Amino acid sequence: MLKLLLPHPAALIKNGKAKIIVIADPHLGWETGLQQKGIHIPSQTPKILKNLITLLSKYKPDTLVILGDVKYTVVSAEPGEWREIPEFFEKLGSHVNEIVVVRGNHDANLEPLLPENVRILPATGTVIGNVGLFHGHKWPSPLLLSCKIMIMGHLHPVMVFRDPAGFKITRPVWMKTSCNTSKLTKVLLQKNGVKIEGTPDLTLLRHYDFKPRTAQIFVMPSFNDFLGGRPINEPRPREELDSESLIGPVLRSEAVNVDGSEIYLLDGTYLGTLNQLRQL
Repeated sequence: MLKLLLPHPAALIKNGKAKIIVIADPHLGWETGLQQKGIHIPSQTPKILKNLITLLSKYKPDTLVILGDVKYTVVSAEPGEWREIPEFFEKLGSHVNEIVVVRGNHDANLEPLLPENVRILPATGTVIGNVGLFHGHKWPSPLLLSCKIMIMGHLHPVMVFRDPAGFKITRPVWMKTSCNTSKLTKVLLQKNGVKIEGTPDLTLLRHYDFKPRTAQIFVMPSFNDFLGGRPINEPRPREELDSESLIGPVLRSEAVNVDGSEIYLLDGTYLGTLNQLRQL
């Protein structure tokens, strides 16, 4: 069972008696990049930690899963990250038994910053119950096709609202999109070097011993509310549309109905489909 923990950018998965909280893209140390440009903002890590501990204390999960981009720097780590990230996870460890990180594109060389009991899983994702989890900058494993629902991060979706005077407000949102199961199966098999023999569904059954079930994909907002995100309802320059790194290969594939995505504010308010909102 999957439940969005409104009004928080988090989800709860119940797998039998086990409870798992999922968040994405905290980007700890993001303020460091601004400080290098002369913009001095207090660290947001204590606020992120407080909000997360509040969720853990309320729902008392067995496991916390972070869908990638724990830190802000992509390859190395800044001095502030060396200080804050180990302390962040040490404090989390007293509120939840297990912490799992699904590697994101900002998580290279993350291991030295984490306590030994924090597990790091590959970007291809993992399966918990009937939910497949992956970061989103790389293709997920075909194993996730056994799940009815997939959840990803990476995009940091936000909506931009403008009033008649030109003032702009951005709000983080959830995206709930449908997918063509057979098309998604075909592309994931091909990306993993599996030759399609007959139909994609039968090929998956032959190689992985299950039939594809995925019908929906949820895109999570970032757990760092100071970070901002990608305005999904505003047109982008043509050169950005050609960059696969911006929204991830799954959302760029013809298997996913991105334009028909249902968009929800963090309090659960339904705004409409992405295609409708882009026309406003």
